[in-house]
Amino acid sequence: MPGRSKQAPGQGPVPETSGRAYLRGLHWILAAYVAGVLLFLGLLAAAEHAGLARQWIGPIFLFSTVMVYAAIGVWGRTSDPEEYYVAGRRIPPMYNGMASAADWMSAASFISLPGALYLQGFSGTPGQAGGLAYLLGWTGGFCLVAILIAPQLRALRLYTVPDYFQLRFGGRWPRRIAAGAAVLCSFTYVVAQIYGVGLIASRLTGVQFEIGIMLGLGGVLLCSFLGGMRAITWTQVSQYVVLLLAFLIPVSWLAWQQFGNPLAPLVYGTQMRKIAALEDQLRQDPAEQQVAGLYRERAQGWAERLRDVDAALARDREAAQEHIRAMRARHADVGEIVVASRALSQLPRDAQDARERWTKAQREDSERAHALGGLPSHATPYAGDPEGTPAEREAFELSRRNFLALMFCLMVGTAGLPHLLTRYYTVPSVAAARSSVAWSLVFIAVLYSGAPALAAMVKFEVMQHLAGSSFGSLPDWIAQWARVDPALVAIEDINGDGILQFGELRLGADVIMLAAPELAGLPYVVSGLVAAGGLAAALSTADGLLLTISNALVRDIALPEVRRPLTPEQRVILGKFALLAVAMLAAVAAAVRSAEILSLVSASFSLAGSAFVPVMLLGLFWRRASPAGAVAGMLAGLGVTVYYMLDHSSSLRGLLGLAAQAPLWWGIQPVSAGVFGVPAGLAAAVLVSLLRPARRPGDAPIS
Repeated sequence: MPGRSKQAPGQGPVPETSGRAYLRGLHWILAAYVAGVLLFLGLLAAAEHAGLARQWIGPIFLFSTVMVYAAIGVWGRTSDPEEYYVAGRRIPPMYNGMASAADWMSAASFISLPGALYLQGFSGTPGQAGGLAYLLGWTGGFCLVAILIAPQLRALRLYTVPDYFQLRFGGRWPRRIAAGAAVLCSFTYVVAQIYGVGLIASRLTGVQFEIGIMLGLGGVLLCSFLGGMRAITWTQVSQYVVLLLAFLIPVSWLAWQQFGNPLAPLVYGTQMRKIAALEDQLRQDPAEQQVAGLYRERAQGWAERLRDVDAALARDREAAQEHIRAMRARHADVGEIVVASRALSQLPRDAQDARERWTKAQREDSERAHALGGLPSHATPYAGDPEGTPAEREAFELSRRNFLALMFCLMVGTAGLPHLLTRYYTVPSVAAARSSVAWSLVFIAVLYSGAPALAAMVKFEVMQHLAGSSFGSLPDWIAQWARVDPALVAIEDINGDGILQFGELRLGADVIMLAAPELAGLPYVVSGLVAAGGLAAALSTADGLLLTISNALVRDIALPEVRRPLTPEQRVILGKFALLAVAMLAAVAAAVRSAEILSLVSASFSLAGSAFVPVMLLGLFWRRASPAGAVAGMLAGLGVTVYYMLDHSSSLRGLLGLAAQAPLWWGIQPVSAGVFGVPAGLAAAVLVSLLRPARRPGDAPIS
C-alpha cells in the first residue's frame, strides 16, 4: 500500500514508497524470485535426468507458473479505484518498464516474431513484408510514445485513454468513440493472446486446444479480475523474468552449439553466409525441383476444380460414397470403412465451403511450387530485383512498399494502443513516465536483438540437419506439434522417395520459437520453459487488454449514461464482471483459430493508430483542434481502416457473393490498412476543426 506523501522540489506529491528503502525491498524480492525460478528449473532438470516422464514436465510448468501468477493476483486484490485502475500511481520506473515489456512481449512478439523472420526473412515477399519490419516498427513506436505521448498523458492524472478525449474535447461523443475504438482494437489483440494461451497449454498438457484455452484463461482472470492494475503490474514483472529466461536460454544454447559463443546477436551473422550457400544448393537439387513440380501440378488441379465447384464437389462425394459401397461389398475391415466414412464426412459442406478450402489449398500449393518451398532468400533486402525484368522490378517495388507501410502502421499503432499507454499512468510523476519508457525499451531490446539470431540459427538447423533425413528418423517433436494443429507443422512425402526434402516441410510461424529447444536437442525441461515463457507473454498482455476493454465498457460507455450515481467501489465491481464477460467472449472467438497470431495483432495496430494517434496528437499540440474535428478524425480514420480490411477479407467476400479478391490500393496489404486510415483521420480532424472551431473554454487544449 502506498505510504504517506512528501513534496519533492519542483514536483507534485511523491509517495514515500518510491524512495530508496522501498526500491531496495523490491530489488531483494526480485532477486529472490529469480533465484527461485532458477532453483525450480534446476530441480526439474535433475528430476528429468533421474527419469521423470516428459508428459509430467509440461503440466508441472503450466500448473506452477499459473499458480504463481494467481497467488500474486490474490495478494493484490483490491476494490480501491486508484489501486484498481492505476496501481496507486506509485510503480517505480524500472519495474514499470519490466511490466510494460511483459505487456508488450505478447504472444506475437515471443512466439510469432522469430517465425516471421524464419518464413519471410529480412526481405519478405511482394505481398508480405519481411520480419524486420516488425522489429523496426515496434521499436520506433516506443520512441514516439516516449517523446510525444506518455509524459503528456501522465501529467493529466487520468485513468483511461478515453478519459483524455473527454477532458480535452468535452462532450460525450469523443469519449464514446474513443472507448469503442479501444474495445475494437484491444479485442482483436486479446483474441490473439488467448489463441496463444490455448496453443501452449494444449502442448504442455496434451489436452484439446479449447480446454487449453480455459486452463490458461483461469490464470488471466485471477490476476485481472481480483486486483486490476495493481495485481497485473506485479504479475507482469514476474512474467517478464520467466519469458526472459525462456528466450535467452535456447537462443544462447543454440549459439553455443553452432559458434562456441553464447552471445547470439553478436555472432549469428556468420550463419547468414552459410544459409545463403545452402539456399543455392537447394535450388539446384533435382529432388527439390521434383517436389516443386509436383506441387505445381497439384495447384493446377485445384484451379481446375475451382472452374466448376459444384460439379467437382459432386464428383468427390460420389467417388467417396462409391468407395465405401465397394468396401462393404467385399466385407472390408471395419476400421478401413470407418476411415473412409470419416473422409466422406470431412468433404466440404457446400459449394461455398469448397471454394474457400480449395482456394486456400491452391494458394498454399502454388507457394510451395517455388524454390525453397516458397520461402524468400533469407538475407536479401527486398524481394525482386530493381535492375531485373519488369516483373522483378514490380516485385521489388511492392516488397519495399509493403515493408515501409507495415513499419509505419506498427510505429503509429504502438503510440496509440490504450493498454500500453495506460501503463504509464501508474508511475509517480511525468519524469518517471519518461524514464519508464526508456526502461521498457531496454528490457524489450534484450529480447528483440535475439529474434533475428534465433530465426537464422533455426533455419540453419533445418536446412543442414533436418532436410535430407529419412521420414522414419524424423524427431518426435514434428508429429507432436502436427497433432496440436496441422497448420503448425506439415510434412508430406509428395515424391515418395522416403527422404524429407526442404520443400516437403512446412512450419507455421507460431511453432519456430516453441519447437526451437527440441530442434536443437536440448533437454525437455527447456522446451517446457519456452512454452511457459510463451504462456507468460500471452497472459501478461491478455491481462492488460482485458482490463482496458472492461474499463472502456464500464467507465467510458455505460456509466456516463447511468442517472443514479454509483460509488467508486461499485464501478470497480461492475468493471470486474465486464472483464469476465469479455474474457469468455474472447475465448470463444479464439477457439475458431481463424488466423495466425501475428496477423491478428498486426491488424489491431492499424486500428489503434488510425483511431487514436492523429486526434490525440492534434489535441496535445494544436490549440484549434475542436470536438467536431476529433469526432470526424476518429470516425474517418477508423472507418477507412475497417473498410479496407473487410473489403479484402476473402471469407466475407465469399459470404456476400463477391469476387474472391478485391484489387489492392497501390499494392498495400490489408494488414497495413492504417497507412490509409491515419492520413484520412488527420485530414478529417484538421478540416472539420477549421470549419467548426471550438466555441467553449473547455474545448481549449490542455498543456
